[in-house]
Amino acid sequence: MRFLLNDWQTFAHGHQLAPAGDWRIWLLMGGRGAGKTRAGAEWLRASVGPRAHTNTGQLEDGPLRIALVGETYADVREVMVEGVSGLLAVHQKAERPVWIPTRRRLEWPGGAVAQAFSSEDPEALRGPQFHLAWCDELAKWKNAEETFDMLQFGLRLGQRPRQLITTTPRPVPLLKRLLGLEATSVTHAPTRVNAPFLAPGFLEAVVGRYAGTRLGRQELDGELIEDRPDALWSRAGVEQCRVEQVPDRFVRIVVAIDPPASSGKRSDACGLVAAGLGEDGRVYVLADRSLPQAKPGQWAAAATGLYHALDADCLVAEVNQGGEMVSEVIRSVDDTAPVKRVHASRSKHARAEPVAMLYDQGKVKHAGVFPELEDEMCDFSPSGLSSGRSPDRLDALVWAVSELLLGSRAEPRVRHL
Repeated sequence: MRFLLNDWQTFAHGHQLAPAGDWRIWLLMGGRGAGKTRAGAEWLRASVGPRAHTNTGQLEDGPLRIALVGETYADVREVMVEGVSGLLAVHQKAERPVWIPTRRRLEWPGGAVAQAFSSEDPEALRGPQFHLAWCDELAKWKNAEETFDMLQFGLRLGQRPRQLITTTPRPVPLLKRLLGLEATSVTHAPTRVNAPFLAPGFLEAVVGRYAGTRLGRQELDGELIEDRPDALWSRAGVEQCRVEQVPDRFVRIVVAIDPPASSGKRSDACGLVAAGLGEDGRVYVLADRSLPQAKPGQWAAAATGLYHALDADCLVAEVNQGGEMVSEVIRSVDDTAPVKRVHASRSKHARAEPVAMLYDQGKVKHAGVFPELEDEMCDFSPSGLSSGRSPDRLDALVWAVSELLLGSRAEPRVRHL
């Protein structure tokens, strides 16, 4: 059993193993507890070990010289070197390096040497030179650009200088720049894949609370979540409108549909969003059941099913693309569901602006998390596109909120959810 625990190739997750190919930067973006530190320590262990070869970094011009770069010197020592998954922990006794704290230096029996550096002191990277580097939590570095630049000048030994960057992502300029480089190989590591090595109850307590939120997607799923400067919504604003409990009574509930103009592999998604008007005058987004590449019968069945499940007042359907066909498709599936047809006479952005203002005024709340919908909201550009695509979920949201707070209303009836 002890042998297996030291045989990293046997039990490592795929994202913890160095990618194939001629990469210069391996960027491992992962959530908390996803095994990023272990991956970094094992990569260096393989590089300096007796079975190392040119493909893993053992070069023919002498012992390896390695840079260990963290946010602070304390982070390098306590996490990368002495941590429970750090360099000292992953080596067996016979091959374990010696940490010399006064010199901030790690020395292996075979002659390899690693030096510790801090993002608080970029100038310390002037002069030393390296074959390999391991950079930890780069998205937290204090002088990120300067520290990274100084490191690049020092990576000049051997035929294939390489560096591993392990970090929980944040939308900092350096990280976004590295993601765009051709020489960067990217792997992702969500927290949940490492569940067997986490404290019992951690996933239930932490993931259950933060799953799908901006913080959860960043800190647990290892996703790079950022704001678009010209978007009508911000990530922080969406988080502020989130509620855990919805009212017991609603005045009206509608299910809004933004049907695709066609079906097939290249068709847009069908936006399908339900929202209710509370007695407090606020709209609560209740569900996002949007369907990618759905056939007419499929999205009509999903819409009418949601209508009945929520005891909604009506379906609100945009008919710019399908006209009377939209109503006919719905009636062919369920002729009891009332359909209110709406026609878009203004651009998507113009229709969305008053709804965004309602969010700013605290009049719209999200009853839970809707990651795909919120992504479209926070990347919605003045061109009317979100990430270069039609924002179908957002279109349905706009129709639902507009119907409940901006449009004409039928006689309200109060009901319990």
